[in-house]
Amino acid sequence: MIKERWLFMKKFLENPKQVGSLTPSSVYLARSMAGAVQWNEVRAFAELGAGTGAITRCLDKMRYDDTAGYLFEKNPAMRRRLAEAYPHFRCHADALEMSELLRREGVPAFDCIFSGLPFFNFEQRLRDQLLSQVRQSLAPDGQFVAFQYSLQMRKQFARHFDVQALRFVPINFPPAFVYVCRRNPNRMEY
Repeated sequence: MIKERWLFMKKFLENPKQVGSLTPSSVYLARSMAGAVQWNEVRAFAELGAGTGAITRCLDKMRYDDTAGYLFEKNPAMRRRLAEAYPHFRCHADALEMSELLRREGVPAFDCIFSGLPFFNFEQRLRDQLLSQVRQSLAPDGQFVAFQYSLQMRKQFARHFDVQALRFVPINFPPAFVYVCRRNPNRMEY
């Protein structure tokens, strides 16, 4: 656990815009995210920005044995640690390749996509590309569950998804908001 925190802090100091926080997510944040989903309806899920696995641990405990998990993490050191800790999940570097990955692996769609990506730190073009990939990769009634440290992404998330709930998690550093969204197949693609 201490090695995990040091690695996370080191990667944050190297690239704060990509990592987004000085410390890994709390167990309270992980539970809030994982608890937003009806796991009996999830056959495949993805986690974007899996980092050192703080949320992955909770997802792994709550999933059914036959639920497929796909972890996306850009940082090679963190991705290696994830692959070692979760050999039953598939680890990939680039969330922008989600829809291509699904096609290649013959998976129809993700029933849920969890995200710890610091969207507000990214350029607008990258935000748009990522949200488009999330929307394309979700099942027609799939869920997108993302945490952010502010409400600044609310309008943008609402343009792509139906924001069904917004949960505040004060016991996290920094405190976080969990957006529970659902893909609406009738909503226009942006």
